[in-house]
Amino acid sequence: MSRILLAVGASMMMPATLSIIRVTFTNERELALAIGIWGSIASGGAGLGPIVGGLLLQHFWWGSVFLINLPIAILAFVFALKMIPKHQGDASKKWDFTSSIQIMIAMVGIIYSIKEFTRREGSLTLASIAAIIGVLSLIIFIRRQNNSTNPLLDLSLFKIPRFSTGFITALVGLFAQMGVQYMVTQRLQLVEGMSPLQAGLFTLSIPVAALIAGPIVGSIMHRVDVVYIKSLSLLIAGLGIGIYLMQFNAGFTGQILGLALLGAGLGAGMTAASHSIMSYAPPHKAGMAASIEEVGYELGGASGIAIIGSMSTLVYTLAMRIPEGINVPANVKDSLDEALLAAESLPTESAESLKLAAFAAFDQSFFVVIAGLTLFLLVAALIMSWVALRLKRSKRNGVET
Repeated sequence: MSRILLAVGASMMMPATLSIIRVTFTNERELALAIGIWGSIASGGAGLGPIVGGLLLQHFWWGSVFLINLPIAILAFVFALKMIPKHQGDASKKWDFTSSIQIMIAMVGIIYSIKEFTRREGSLTLASIAAIIGVLSLIIFIRRQNNSTNPLLDLSLFKIPRFSTGFITALVGLFAQMGVQYMVTQRLQLVEGMSPLQAGLFTLSIPVAALIAGPIVGSIMHRVDVVYIKSLSLLIAGLGIGIYLMQFNAGFTGQILGLALLGAGLGAGMTAASHSIMSYAPPHKAGMAASIEEVGYELGGASGIAIIGSMSTLVYTLAMRIPEGINVPANVKDSLDEALLAAESLPTESAESLKLAAFAAFDQSFFVVIAGLTLFLLVAALIMSWVALRLKRSKRNGVET
């Protein structure tokens, strides 16, 4: 129950903060800068989380990763009451509980289907049933939103081109960030032998670069078409992952540079995405727009871990070859963790052979997944460039499509 309350509270914070920014800053330049600061803190905070968590786990009780939030939350609550101006909400808007259940079933069904399909002994029947339930629930949810006078998510906002590109950028950015951090931290700990804190410090360049890039992009947002910024940010992030991939066996300096470029691209992208979503939605729909952006972040982050993790497991399982003469459980083909655990009970020579085979399989899965993420971001950047050109031509002709 406590974890459920934690998730509910966290999901409420981001829409609330963005809505406050939207209604507080009416000047376009100030709004862009405020969103830039917000975006850099959001993406930078996501990267700093594992570092703080690793530091706490290394020196304190595991529950400290939860308790550390209490004084921060109390301070934020007190300052919010004193400093944030009050704005009258719309009491006529009601929470659509049925729609919430529909979208929850859709997401659980689709993600479960992906994980079951990629599992070594996964059931194709269960995966197919979960996928059908998930897709049908999503279709029902969309139909309900389109027919409702008081929708849970106002899908009509997606008819605004710059709003929809902002949502896509947020989703793609979080998908890539969570996927990369999941894979990189696993490799640093399991292959390189780093502690959680060391792995977190190694990836520190991601949040630091994001913290720097966000306000810089926010300060120039009023002078440059935001869709071009989204395209460039995705391109920089893709190039950063590509550089990291080429350097991950060469040396730490090149890896850190690649991760820094990734962080800068994501920090700029999150800022541009938030600006598009909040600036191009009508002011009276600021809360709805912020909620949709939060859906993009949560959907991107959750699907990034689920899909990237499942793909990594699938490639690892296909690549893993147990050395002849070694009797180990079949689950060593499920993950590198299982292989390393099995190696602990083997004679030294057999253990080393199994470890080498497992490390080789993991590196193959790592290369395939990171290369896929690189291609994914570069294609997303090209598509965003094409959209920017179309919008520019439409604006020149007097109609934006």
